[in-house]
Amino acid sequence: MRIDLHTHSTASDGTDTPAELMRNAAAAGLDVVALTDHDSTRGHAEAIAALPDGLTLVTGAELSCRLDGIGLHMLAYLFDPDEPELARERELVRDDRVPRARAMVDKLRELGVPVEWDQVARIAGDGSVGRPHIASALVEIGVVETVSDAFTPEWLANGGRAYVDKHELDPFDAIRLVKAAGGVTVFAHPGAVQRGDTVPESAIAALAAAGLDGIEVDHMDHDEPARARLRGLAADLRLLVTGSSDYHGSRKTVRLGEYTTDPEIYGEITRRATGAFPVPGAGGSRRP
Repeated sequence: MRIDLHTHSTASDGTDTPAELMRNAAAAGLDVVALTDHDSTRGHAEAIAALPDGLTLVTGAELSCRLDGIGLHMLAYLFDPDEPELARERELVRDDRVPRARAMVDKLRELGVPVEWDQVARIAGDGSVGRPHIASALVEIGVVETVSDAFTPEWLANGGRAYVDKHELDPFDAIRLVKAAGGVTVFAHPGAVQRGDTVPESAIAALAAAGLDGIEVDHMDHDEPARARLRGLAADLRLLVTGSSDYHGSRKTVRLGEYTTDPEIYGEITRRATGAFPVPGAGGSRRP
């Protein structure tokens, strides 16, 4: 089985609609794909309706968190999307996205960058506006060559010249809320140092003690030494190890299924979840 547990659609900052993402996942030879838009479950219904034969969908979201001033992302899988407390927190994060993005545009203009809010809003479309949309605007006007080039201290990286804080969950609260909603939590790309500061291993140990289920190890933002270190840490802390593309369509160069999760790990994630179940397309499999 080929399993990719981290992808994004136009419901947040990807360039594929949820339906297109499902078709592209099947074309890429995936058996299982997770839709994990930022702080949103809005794309799930469209993705379920478009599921092709043989592809199973894991519903989820990528939650924006902050610990001791450091931003981090928590992948949440198979939770009940209607659980009120978690739904309310996701809404608070989403509601803060537009004023935060406008503030970053204002900072860029103060730095002499001729970016316009209307341009960013056009790129975001119906998605939850965020830094990747602003980065795409910087590519359009020739300030940087790629979206990744915008995520530096020069521009949009955590603590960068144009960075603005937003409402984010405490990751310990995120774990509690997701578990209360029957879901499973995996710390996304914990060693992605090029995005800005990362939390220390002691913090990951504390999150594990609080109920964190796993860490995302095989990811485009981790080099081989980082993967080896994280794999050892996961073994020490008895955490599940996942791998995934963090696919954003044409906004990133990574391909669907470029990094994958072991079927046994996927099976353990589905066994732990009680809030929702994987959704099989016609001919798909509910469990590995």
